[in-house]
Amino acid sequence: MSHTENGETKHSPLYVLSFRLMAPRKLLEAQLFNRQYHSYEDIDNIPDRLRFCRHKLGLMQKEVAQIVGIARSTYINLETGNHNGFDKTTADKLSKLYNIPVYDLLDDYNRFIAVGQGKLIREHRESLNLGKRPFARLVGVDANMIRLWESERKQISLKSWEKYFKDRITL
Repeated sequence: MSHTENGETKHSPLYVLSFRLMAPRKLLEAQLFNRQYHSYEDIDNIPDRLRFCRHKLGLMQKEVAQIVGIARSTYINLETGNHNGFDKTTADKLSKLYNIPVYDLLDDYNRFIAVGQGKLIREHRESLNLGKRPFARLVGVDANMIRLWESERKQISLKSWEKYFKDRITL
């Protein structure tokens, strides 16, 4: 800012303050969300758990993504439920950031993977007293696929897990 005084131009310093603004829309979203859930224990789905923890820490989605080391779009998909789950590293980082058990961030499929798909499939097969070939015929897949799953050289897809094991193996 400047002005002229006695033919002389005088300058006034301009102070620029920098602070983080929370857009009214985002603030309203956080308030409405926090009215829906009074405590973390009330939340039964992973996307809402993530959102609750993020709001509690006062972080934005892009900040969480940066801290965890994933793309912002990936984190947004996790919070909206448009993603099939976490890799172990991301789940571990999020559980540490939010100070919650990692299993709280895993659905049944991802718990199946985390506990050890090979171990769980093998235990289920052995509980039926079946070898790999008879078990493969029972399940309706190739015996080589059973070998790959049990040795964990191939991760079972969500679709295959839902079709063959979701209702047969409990964690």
